[in-house]
Amino acid sequence: MTEEMNVQPKVYRILLLTNRDSDNVGDQVIEACDISLISTIMMNLGLSPEDFVINSRAAAIVSKQYVKTKDPELLATARSVIQECDLIIFGGAPVFNYLYQIFYERTAVTLELAKEYNKPVIFSAIGIEGYHEDNKKCQRLKETLNFDCVRQITTRDDFLSLEKYKGQDHITIGRVSDPAVFTPKVFKNFFPPISEKAPAKGEAGRKKIGLFVLRANGFKDNGVKFSREEAAAMWKEIVQELEARGYDYELLTSGHFGDEAFLDYLIRNYGIKEEKCVFNINFPERLLQHISSYDGIISCRLHPSIIAFSFKIPSLGLIWNLKVKYFYEAIGYEDRLINVEVTTASEIVSRLEKVMEDGVNQKADYMITVYNSLFSGIKNILFPESSATPYSFDELNEKMVPFKGTSDTEKETKLKRKFRRTYEKYNDIWNKNMNYKNELKKYSQKDVTLLSKVYSKSKHLLKKLLR
Repeated sequence: MTEEMNVQPKVYRILLLTNRDSDNVGDQVIEACDISLISTIMMNLGLSPEDFVINSRAAAIVSKQYVKTKDPELLATARSVIQECDLIIFGGAPVFNYLYQIFYERTAVTLELAKEYNKPVIFSAIGIEGYHEDNKKCQRLKETLNFDCVRQITTRDDFLSLEKYKGQDHITIGRVSDPAVFTPKVFKNFFPPISEKAPAKGEAGRKKIGLFVLRANGFKDNGVKFSREEAAAMWKEIVQELEARGYDYELLTSGHFGDEAFLDYLIRNYGIKEEKCVFNINFPERLLQHISSYDGIISCRLHPSIIAFSFKIPSLGLIWNLKVKYFYEAIGYEDRLINVEVTTASEIVSRLEKVMEDGVNQKADYMITVYNSLFSGIKNILFPESSATPYSFDELNEKMVPFKGTSDTEKETKLKRKFRRTYEKYNDIWNKNMNYKNELKKYSQKDVTLLSKVYSKSKHLLKKLLR
């Protein structure tokens, strides 16, 4: 046997980092769409499925414990998966978050490892949490984003901030669509083709509306002056309006445990009918089955709006975070944004009726941007001599590699992860409660009245979580 015959064909290894372990199922949809896009690109470049491997991991391959302790042994897994890959792609994960999360540091450390092992990096359709010149966390992230190993960064939203992060000419940047705009094609094995004029989907032929709620403090945490009580009252009034106008409806979430806790709060305290609420949205197919069953959607969370758009289902986006605003502007439907501080429930339902009448117009040149940018990035890094050109929009829709489905084992793992995240939150609140209690013992009786108020507030938070 000749030496030439002994040469094994190259197998390209792509490390995909997404927020796949989130209990927000929108992030799981992103992972599935990213895998499909990358697989389709590799075939577009002339490779067969045997020629590449996509190793899909959580973007948090650098653990919280490492960030806390800096114990080098805790980087063993991250080092191993980075060392063996040919390309790292961050897909849609919240890797830029630094205002009240630590993803920025985990991203920075990941990039330091990529630099150490000389592995090229692409950021595809990333959500960006603004830019602040005087914020040390932001500047720490900026420094690592401009390493030589980082070749391309695209965002689905805040391009102006992305321009400020860029400090090196070798980095290509751009604004693109979210990968979830291709949801029906990626999940085509689970849904019939989209009909332009589908019949009403609710009970007795009534139009059915999906209402996606947000955790209790979601608005206030993002600078919107809209309390839990105001949000609860709004949803109750929306439900009353829908009932009065003859619509069927469901209240649900895209899986976040805090959102589900708020949904339970609506049932227990605001008279929302339990049979009209959907809990335990823990994997993509279940979320998509519900979204595809609606004639219209009112949503706080971003990805129910994006997925609804992909299915040509009209939606309204309640603004709690600028990323919602960016998406509706990108698809040309700024008039479908709702400022909850100044818009009544009656006005919201009336606007929904109007958008359901108008329908959804999808623009191919916008939708395909995420594919074209990712194709360009992968080609320039792995196959710079290739003369291949990206598929057209129609070719892409025809050739996209479909999602295989969530196994029973994966469903159980997702549920376990969600419960553990809930337990962690419970334990955090319990510890804070005990710390307040211990602090009370240190003060004189004169100070107890003031400090007891702090303790009562902590106790109230704990009871709220346990409801």
